[in-house]
Amino acid sequence: MENKVTNIMIVGVGGQGALLASKTLGQVLLDAGYDVKVSEVHGMSQRGGSVVTYVRYGKKVYSPIIDKGEADYIVSFELLEAARYTDYLKKGGRIVVNTQQIDPMPVITGAAQYPQDLVEKMTEAAFKVDAMDCLSLAKEAGTAKSVNIVLMGRLSKYMDFPEEAWLKAIEKLVKPQFLEMNKKAFALGRV
Repeated sequence: MENKVTNIMIVGVGGQGALLASKTLGQVLLDAGYDVKVSEVHGMSQRGGSVVTYVRYGKKVYSPIIDKGEADYIVSFELLEAARYTDYLKKGGRIVVNTQQIDPMPVITGAAQYPQDLVEKMTEAAFKVDAMDCLSLAKEAGTAKSVNIVLMGRLSKYMDFPEEAWLKAIEKLVKPQFLEMNKKAFALGRV
């Protein structure tokens, strides 16, 4: 049997919940019996800095690192971060992206402008792009902090794991007082 390894990058800005997203995804994969490697968060994880986490799974996985051109999925908390990492996506790969825009420091200081029409540019570059306003959905679920779980809900549409497996992972990782909000956020992302 071929050892197919699936590669997922979770990218965003520090403070958005990339760690919980990668833990949730990793838990779903472990529960399904896969060998899973999850990298630590790389980058400036303080609020405002670019962060990236790699999640790789298969029958046997030897390294947590994803090289350029190898990612099956990029899950992005922010538009510019999605565009920044498109060279990691393999041909036929998919980008699941929150349409929120967070100005990086060069834009804040006036040294640069936030790039426009990023979804259109990524689509024109022949990437499969699923862009949605995850922040509004997270607020609808009860807290802006659940953007990460909205994104996991959206990613779950493209993966062959039952909804119950994702909800079970969320139950394991989310504090009881936030569980119902996060389940709602997952459901809104999965629509």
